[in-house]
Amino acid sequence: MSKNLFEAERTSPLRARLVAAGLCVAFCAVGLQGAVVALAGNDSATTRVASSSRDAVSTRRAEIVDRNGERLATSVSVYSLYADPSAIWNAHDVATGLVSILPDLDYDTILARLSDEDRRFVWLKRGLTPNQRQAVFDLGFEALGFREETRRFYPQRSLASHILGFTDVDGNGISGIEYALNDRLTSTDEPLQLTIDVGIQYSLEVELSAAAVRTNAEGGAGVVLDARTGEVLAMASWPMYDANRPQDADDIARFNRASSGVYELGSVFKPFTIAAGIDLGEVTLRETFDVRNPIRIGSDAIHDDHPLHNARSADLTTILAQSSNIGTVQVAGRIGPERQVRFLESLGLFDASPVELGSASPLLPEYWSEVTYATTSFGHGIAVSPMAFASAFATFANDGEYLAPTILMEGDSLSEPREPRRVMSAPTAQVVVEMMRTAVTEGTGRNADVVGYRVAGKTGTAEKPAAGGYDDDRNVTSFSAVFPADDPNYVVLIVLDEPTNEAGQAISAAFASAPAVGNVIERIAPILDVMPNFEDIRPSGPPVRMIADRRSL
Repeated sequence: MSKNLFEAERTSPLRARLVAAGLCVAFCAVGLQGAVVALAGNDSATTRVASSSRDAVSTRRAEIVDRNGERLATSVSVYSLYADPSAIWNAHDVATGLVSILPDLDYDTILARLSDEDRRFVWLKRGLTPNQRQAVFDLGFEALGFREETRRFYPQRSLASHILGFTDVDGNGISGIEYALNDRLTSTDEPLQLTIDVGIQYSLEVELSAAAVRTNAEGGAGVVLDARTGEVLAMASWPMYDANRPQDADDIARFNRASSGVYELGSVFKPFTIAAGIDLGEVTLRETFDVRNPIRIGSDAIHDDHPLHNARSADLTTILAQSSNIGTVQVAGRIGPERQVRFLESLGLFDASPVELGSASPLLPEYWSEVTYATTSFGHGIAVSPMAFASAFATFANDGEYLAPTILMEGDSLSEPREPRRVMSAPTAQVVVEMMRTAVTEGTGRNADVVGYRVAGKTGTAEKPAAGGYDDDRNVTSFSAVFPADDPNYVVLIVLDEPTNEAGQAISAAFASAPAVGNVIERIAPILDVMPNFEDIRPSGPPVRMIADRRSL
């Protein structure tokens, strides 16, 4: 027994040394972990908590580029700040420190989140800049952590913001292309190429904004189309907003009036009525119509806002150029209600525009009365989106064929074949374009003319609907044009909502939308390589704008 005691005593120092060594290793491990936590802000521990939370983490999305590869939307890495309230010793100190660095945080809100010890994960701020992250890290609070995420960034800021839309903090599309094509943008890294051109988009937005400000308009919309391909080269809505900070804009600014708004556009519908009458063989070019007296339909009377200088009669060109309601209704009477409806339907005006961005459905009459058929012939009683109208108007520049619009470049996985649909004969389309050229050189659209670029188009001034009828003091004005008239390829549409003069009085399209379209064409024609032709300059008549130096475009 004494021997066993002796051996036990001899081995005790060895056992003690082994235990001491084990304890040292354990303490070193704890110390090392503490050092890592101190330096990294407790990322590893809290990440395990964060990964079990129900808060979504943003995912990287494909870039969006214009037709020339110019970047419109991309994803960038950012840091989001979170905390583990159960590990916080003094919530007041932490909240005070954070608000001193991130003043946009609300102290009471942050304090409440940090004080909820039953939770092990709370978001404090998403999308910190590198400098903000470093400043928070330097505070040295262990219970704080960062998660690297991706955020959507729009290098062009407000340019094409209504087309692009925006995402939420978790990277989900909320509006525009970001919403409409969310699955496409999140399922592949292949850039999404749009048909828009940043140069044309910029020109449209600048001139739309200038027109809206100049006329004190409530809002505005604009579209530029390649009529031969149906490609949307530009689409704009006013007011505008910065897609990087959608929260700074209200719902009115974020609303896309070009695709989601619907308006009674007025006399820009008259070319459709004239085209239908010619194509159906119900009227001839040499025929004249008595435009002296209003047309009565029951208790309603249809008259011209500006009588044709006491003219006894007018041919189709004069009716269109001088925008005669009386003459247009007579043409519509020849067509008949059923064929009129079928013709407008064939132009896609009875449906939402099929553009991939999404579009509002039109507002159609609940009951098609005799008065409704008459007023529809000159653009009252039917409300459509500017996008849908521009596509319909493009048939004049596409030899009478309707082609569904697209905002996706051909070749994208979502791009689908689009077959043209014959709406009117090519000669009819050409004749109506010539009439609209007269409307610009001699009629209501003179302010849209640009020397050398042979603009053809039509004004539209529509009183806005009000309780019990229409409001004489509130207008929607539009001007829709094709150019160049001798070989039309492009469509430009500008719509202004409630434009007024300096005295606050409603003004017509001739002085509101028409000049804006002329300015857009003057800017974009060189971008589109449309060569000016000076052989058609009129020897006399109202002056028109001269082509600007390309360096100023």
